[in-house]
Amino acid sequence: MDIYDVIKRPIITEKSTHQAQQSHESTGSRQARGGSYTFDVHPKASKPQIRDAVEKIYNVKVQSVRTSNRQGKSRRYRFKIGRTAAWKKAVVVLDPNSHIDLF
Repeated sequence: MDIYDVIKRPIITEKSTHQAQQSHESTGSRQARGGSYTFDVHPKASKPQIRDAVEKIYNVKVQSVRTSNRQGKSRRYRFKIGRTAAWKKAVVVLDPNSHIDLF
């Protein structure tokens, strides 16, 4: 799988922007919680593949990767019930000296 197939897009929400701007020192509860960035990734991508893709695309050093599989939501359109696509979310924690300018 190509590195540009692994990372689909960055997820820019209010929560992800707050987590990206938070420093490592201000998150005293757990280590490596500051400076985290959220991405929509390929559903079959593994954590090492996500780490390599982020390091090569953004030229940063990754400390850890957390992933979660999101189920698609059921939607109704007129008389039919369908389902939106399931997707995978990855939260990437960067080294304290690294930064991505997208967020």
